[in-house]
Amino acid sequence: MEEPVNTPDIGAFGQMLGFRVTEWREGFVRMEMEVRPEHLNRSGVLHGGIVSALLDTACGYAGTWCAKKGNVRWAVTVSLTTHFTGQARGGTLTTVGRKRGGGRKIFFASAEVLDETGQVLGFGDSVQRYRSGSEDPEGIPYRPPA
Repeated sequence: MEEPVNTPDIGAFGQMLGFRVTEWREGFVRMEMEVRPEHLNRSGVLHGGIVSALLDTACGYAGTWCAKKGNVRWAVTVSLTTHFTGQARGGTLTTVGRKRGGGRKIFFASAEVLDETGQVLGFGDSVQRYRSGSEDPEGIPYRPPA
């Protein structure tokens, strides 16, 4: 597989939860996360908020690939629809996100979260809006968030 031009900055929130981007290209992202005890709800299963955060993050990354080295593209979530279809108590989760379409300012994406056996734990659809300058596929020069 070709090495990515830019390595994504997963951000403090994603780092805290343990998100890792393992594959990223135009219109596609694959992420992984190890389930830890603090990710479980009081019933001992993965909290739905973790699934939602994975779906939201993957949808955003799916539409913000930037091939120009040193540049980035940013987006904000306008809406996120989630569906929970399974449970997990541990293991490695894989999230796959795909850009489905859109225009200059808005794009649509979908994602799914799977457990180690391939069971879908949740899926969702997102509407995302590019931040100023990110409409251009070449993006803007990277500057860490303040």
